[in-house]
Amino acid sequence: MSSDPQRLLDLVDWRRRVGDLYRTGGPDALQRFREGRDELFKTHPQSPIEPDERASFTGLHYFPEDPAYRVHARMEAGDGSELVIDTGGEDGAIRYRRAGQLNFQLAGQPCRLTVLSLVQYAGGLFVPFKDLTAPHQTYGAGRYLFDTAKNTDGLVLEITPGSSEVVLDFNYAYNASCAYSPRWACPLAPPENFLRVPVTAGEKNYKS
Repeated sequence: MSSDPQRLLDLVDWRRRVGDLYRTGGPDALQRFREGRDELFKTHPQSPIEPDERASFTGLHYFPEDPAYRVHARMEAGDGSELVIDTGGEDGAIRYRRAGQLNFQLAGQPCRLTVLSLVQYAGGLFVPFKDLTAPHQTYGAGRYLFDTAKNTDGLVLEITPGSSEVVLDFNYAYNASCAYSPRWACPLAPPENFLRVPVTAGEKNYKS
């Protein structure tokens, strides 16, 4: 990671602004979330869009909002085993623990996603996934549902204190930075998080 002070401050600002998008409320929350995200991607110094593409950038591509992809799930304990994901970049291999399992149904089919926790962090839950829309409609290596360490969970993961029942909203599923530029390297969905159903919700491929 660069030690340039300006870039480090820009990164802090980027993460704060992205996190703020996930605290948008109201009936038009998804629309305002997408509009705000497009504005950040076009104008912010930490945007993953290549600098020479930003002037012509007109927005990311999304599936229409679909309430069928806002689902009830049950969080069950994981076995705590480690999973190593090689990003292929300067961050190298990242170590996670299998902290839990989310069990739910999509399109009438039982589904399960492993919830990962970074070994290097205290707390922080991360859920990458891949589904049958990849690679033709969505990024071939999968998308992210939420990452609590980066505050990308506020509108996605609805929690009731004292309960293991949660609500997941796949309409907010988003691409990793490496979907926009080879400059980025990202941890991607492990095989156990491949859903055998199409998730036609959230973000599509950046370039078709």
